[in-house]
Parts: sequence; C-alpha cells; structure tokens
Amino acid sequence: MPRRLLSYGERALLVELEDLAAALAVHALVLRDVALEGLADAVPGACTVVLVADTPASLPAVRAAAERALAHLTRVDPRVDDAAKQADPPSEPEVVEVPVHYDGDDLDEVAEHTGLTPEEVVDAHTGQAWQVGFVGFAPGFAYLVGGDPRLRVPRRSSPRPRVPAGAVGLADEYSGVYPRTSPGGWQLVGHTDVALWDLDRDPPALLRPGLRVRFTDADDAAVPRAAGAPSSAGDPPSEGALSSAGDPPTSADGPDPVGPWLEVLDPGILSLVQDGGRPGLAALGVGPSGAADRAAFALGARLVGQDAAEAAVEVLGGLVVRAHGSVTAVVTGAPCPVHVDDRPVPCNAPVLVRAGQVLRIGRPSSGLRSYLTVRGGIATTAALGSRSHDTLAGLGPPPLRAGDRLVVGPRRGHLLVDIAPVDQRTPGTVVLDALPGPHLHWLAETAQVDAPTWTVAADSDRVGVRLAGAALVRGAAHREAEVPSQGLVRGAVQVPADGVPVVFLADHPVTGGYPVVAVLTERASDHAAQLAPGQAVRLRLLAARGRR
Repeated sequence: MPRRLLSYGERALLVELEDLAAALAVHALVLRDVALEGLADAVPGACTVVLVADTPASLPAVRAAAERALAHLTRVDPRVDDAAKQADPPSEPEVVEVPVHYDGDDLDEVAEHTGLTPEEVVDAHTGQAWQVGFVGFAPGFAYLVGGDPRLRVPRRSSPRPRVPAGAVGLADEYSGVYPRTSPGGWQLVGHTDVALWDLDRDPPALLRPGLRVRFTDADDAAVPRAAGAPSSAGDPPSEGALSSAGDPPTSADGPDPVGPWLEVLDPGILSLVQDGGRPGLAALGVGPSGAADRAAFALGARLVGQDAAEAAVEVLGGLVVRAHGSVTAVVTGAPCPVHVDDRPVPCNAPVLVRAGQVLRIGRPSSGLRSYLTVRGGIATTAALGSRSHDTLAGLGPPPLRAGDRLVVGPRRGHLLVDIAPVDQRTPGTVVLDALPGPHLHWLAETAQVDAPTWTVAADSDRVGVRLAGAALVRGAAHREAEVPSQGLVRGAVQVPADGVPVVFLADHPVTGGYPVVAVLTERASDHAAQLAPGQAVRLRLLAARGRR
C-alpha cells in the first residue's frame, strides 16, 4: 500500500502506510511532535493512523504534523527509527495464557472456510503464540497477529448487534477477545472466562502492545492450567453489567448529600449522565463517547452560564426528578413537554425548580434525545477523566434508576437570561450532509451514496444508526476485499459486506474493518443522534464523488 494522506471528515485525516511498523512509527512521531497543537486523538491501525483534530480549525496543524512524520519516514527506515523502537516489543516479551472453551457459533464455518476440521482449527489456534499488534475497537480489545496463517478468514457479511463478553474470534489475519458485550463482525470460535479489561487493575487492559498471547483449550483435561495464567480470571460481565463502570451518581441509601440534589423518580427508557467525553485515549481502545447531540448539550451549558465540561443528563423516553434544594435547570435537544409540578415550562429556557418541586420531561414530539442541564452540573464519579457513560465500553456511571440521587455541583459563571433559537426541522425525510470517505471508490459506478432513501432500524443506539433498505454494491475490484483494521470517527458511514450502511455515533468502536464510504459533517453527526427508528434518511455528499 502506498503512503497517502486522505481527508476523513471535517476534522480528521487517514494516514495510509505499508505495514504495522510504519503505522506505529508515524503514531509515535506525531505524538512527540512538540509543534503540534489541536490534536484530540491518534489511532494506530494495521497499516494506518487516524489523526483527529479537536476542531475543524485545528486540522491544518494536524495535517502539517502528519506531513512531517511522513517526510521523516522517507529518510529513516521505521524499523530502526527511535519512535519505532519505542513501539517494538521487548526482546523477551511476557506471555499471557488465555484458556478458551472452543464452542463458538462460527467454529464449523471457520473450519469449512479453511478446509480444516473443527479440531484442527482449535489445534491451529492454540499451536503457537500470538503477538499483540495494537489495541482498538473497544477498551481491552487487542488485535493479535502472528498466528497460524491457515486461520485467515473474512469477517461476517453483516456484524452481529451483540457479541457476548469473552467471545474469542478470528478476522482476516487477526485473533481477538471481546472484553464486554458489544457489536462485532468477527468469526466466533469460542469464549474465555478471563477478564480483559478491569479499571481496578493497573493497567486496566490485560493485553497490551509488547505482550505475547498463548491460547489453551480449557476443556482439554490433559492441559493443566499454567501457573502463570492471569490472576484476573473470572466470569465475564453478565449481559448489561458494567463491570468497569464508575460509581452510580449517588446511592439511594445513606445520608442526604450536602447542597442541592435531584431524586430520580422515573428514569424513563434510558437516562445517562454525559459530558464532553474522554478524547485522547483511542490508542488504548477507549473511545471519546460524550453527549450524542453535542450541539444540544453545549446549548444547555451556555443557557445556565457554565462550561460545557460539566455533566448533564441525556434523556431518552422521559425523566421525572424531584428537587431537594433549589436548582436552575434547562431542557434542550429534542423538543418535548416539560413541567415543573403541573406548570408547563418551555424548552431551551432556564427555569428555577424549587425544593420539593417535581420536574417532568416527557417524550419528544420529534427527534430522540433531550438534555437536562442543571447549573453546577451533575457531580458524579469520573472514569478515566470523564463522567460520560459509554454504552459500548461500559465506562462511566451506569444508567439512572429510580431512587438515584444526582448531586448538583457548585455553581460557577453567570446565569444567562436568554431563550435560544430552536433548530426547526421539517417533517419527512432527514437529509444528512456528508463528505466522501476514504473507501468511496470501493463502490460500483452505479452505487450512488446519495441516491437511496433508507429507514432507521429499530436496533440503532448510541453506538450507531443502523439503516434498512437498499444495499450499496461494491465494484468488481473490491468485491472480496477486506479493510485492514483502522480507526473510526464519529459520523463515519461504514458499509459491511451486506451493503446496508451503519452511521456511527458517540459510542462508536475505536477501530473497524469495513469500508467507510462517507463521513457526516459535524452538524449532521448531531442531527443523526436525533434519528428515531422508522425515520426516513438520505445522505447528501457535499463534494464531487471522487475516485482515489
């Protein structure tokens, strides 16, 4: 693959390189570039690096740093460069043993694809040590390389909406273990009871670059458990469990908090504490997360006169809370009925909720997510520097429950007396503006990204909007091609093998292996967060359809 620098939406770049060694070298060079400002994240992949600027205005500085890194590689072999040496494994890398129950749903399909028997697949998977190449997709998800070349298999034609925690899979040249329940398109050959990610462990990721991994057959009585097996083994998180989540906002038990607080009477369908997210950790497999509709979240903060770093509540399907102490609150985002006791109050305007009064947020008349912002913010425990709940990674405070106590932080700044202009959206088909993605040329000449009208599928969530409808057909040259795992960004429009797009939102995987044919604009990404199941959607490319 030639070295190329491609646009990847309004505030990111995709650096294509020849191999993993070059990718790790560029990643290290960019991070140590003292002249670089405005870099929000740098995500190494199999042979790529995705560089994300904090704002579109910072993208030129990030591009200049990428160009300096590429220029450096033309002068120095990345395998002997200092940056590459830092990324190379030690001479005697630690070996982590992972016992596996080989009972995966795709074991027989893998055997058929490889021409091996299921028993031979197991022997090949356990027969030699694997190497941690890079970490991505989700916290603790390591891409393992260097296994038996006979096990090279394609990803599934369409990813599963939910893969259980501990599932062991194969995709292309890689093997990996899903650290928690999440979507995924890898071929599943078994499962392990070893915990791959645990915030109570230092470091929280069991598998890290520089380590070797040896899989063993946990059901083979002839193979004793190795003395050096990880001490963190245990049952994987149960469905919906957040083993790595932070503390709940406050417990329903114990003494009342000091200062004002909100008592959750009814959490609705799903209410989550969210803030600006946790950017900068993608190289560890931790995505940025944060509020799904960033514009609505920031508007709430502005209207109560505080920094957007303060946490708010993202509301899906209504919320009822009682004030203990007076609080100033505002509801933004999807327009919905709001009442203080029996008195209706407008959205997008601060309101005083006195001690003992009940604030009711109803279901929206259009859109999907509303935001409850209180002056002082929601003062809950942070996980990795953020109070956001990441539904894919299981980080941050868990979903609100009846009886939870939301402590309100100290008031800062100056309250604004203001009513914000409402973003009027006409009913009917929602049109999302997008820029061409790095794999747009993979599609057939007849496959027009901006021609079909899709419908939002019912299994859409904060990870992404799944679309239903027409399939985008690949061109003959790329019909059977695989994308080496590479970084993803919010708004990426990914097309799995079945041709029906997925639009990624706030809790998107850090990396993925399907082609990205378009990337939504920043504004359109916020609009996508308000798409409800059954809604009609079209994409509108803002640039001529290019062939790179």
